Amino acid sequence: MSINSVLPSEFFNPKTQVAEIALIACPGAEELTKQIDEHLKTWAKEVGIEKDTFIIDCACPRFQSGDAKGLVKQSVRGDDIFFVVDPGNYSLTYNLFGHENHMSPDDHFANLKRLIQAVAGRSHRMTVIMPSLYGGRQHRRMVRESLDCAVALQELQSMGVQNIITFDAHDPRLMNAVPLMSFDNVMPTYQVMKTLLSHMPDLSFHKDNFIVISPDEGAISRNMYFSSVLGCNLGMFYKRRDYTRVVNGRNPIVAHEYLGESVEGKTVFIADDIIASGESMLEVAQELKKRGAKHIIANATFPLFTSGLAKFDKMVEEGVVTAVLGTNLTYRKPELLERSWYFDVDCSKYCAYFVAAINHEMSVGSIIDPIKKIAALLEARG
Repeated sequence: MSINSVLPSEFFNPKTQVAEIALIACPGAEELTKQIDEHLKTWAKEVGIEKDTFIIDCACPRFQSGDAKGLVKQSVRGDDIFFVVDPGNYSLTYNLFGHENHMSPDDHFANLKRLIQAVAGRSHRMTVIMPSLYGGRQHRRMVRESLDCAVALQELQSMGVQNIITFDAHDPRLMNAVPLMSFDNVMPTYQVMKTLLSHMPDLSFHKDNFIVISPDEGAISRNMYFSSVLGCNLGMFYKRRDYTRVVNGRNPIVAHEYLGESVEGKTVFIADDIIASGESMLEVAQELKKRGAKHIIANATFPLFTSGLAKFDKMVEEGVVTAVLGTNLTYRKPELLERSWYFDVDCSKYCAYFVAAINHEMSVGSIIDPIKKIAALLEARG
């Protein structure tokens, strides 16, 4: 059954509903969970179901020693539970022996496991919505290294989690670590294009005016998808690294080499999964500007900006970068949301569709593949 043709009445049909929906927001994921909840409440109201909230009250209080526990404050017996977690939300703090500590991805993952323990054996089924995959950047082993994400996924499976929903995984092959568990890696392509066109309605995707550029070989698949659905050409950069040195845990980049047609006079769209420090993205943008690019639009599913916004402010002021898109699937700095050059992409409705589909054992294939939606969006522009 295609979710695009399903009416809200099907989302809350007692004949097909697996169990009552229950949302549990891990600390730090409250904002996204509330947005998902609003969509579910709207759909429920359309079929005459009044629901104050689908969110279950919970907490992860800490003892003075730093130890913590998971606490679910309402009954969830027989419910179809969806945990929402944001491992990248460093804005949360806790006190440890008089010191204020910011929560790390490790802390968030530990809280998720605590809350799973609190409901295990009582719920009908457990699904984890983890847009930013914990340990996702440590996706392969180089000599004597850990494989954090693979082990974490196996741990969740052993705890009884049946479904994982993540967005734009750094390496989708991580799902091979849990071949017997449902794992959906979702790309918010349609949401990105819809947001971009709402801010830049006159943007032309004709191949003479627009080109998609992959910032490196690892991002080629997502950029190839954008170029395919938009009907424009594709180029790419590859990174030449110095493998004799390690700086900040990585081999430093020596140069960005470009492969592709001329970008002179064109709008360039660059897509990646993460903007961390942003240095690689800015170096690519500068190289493209030297080659005569007219506008440069950067897109990252997870806009972390770990080194602050000053460098991007400068590049925008100098006309190197025109705009940056990022999603609300992870914590964003308040000052980032105030920047005129930043376009925030709302993916909460996309998440809500997944909740409704899984809760009714519907196919989610039509949600994952947004080609028809993008085609309709482009057709509506004429």
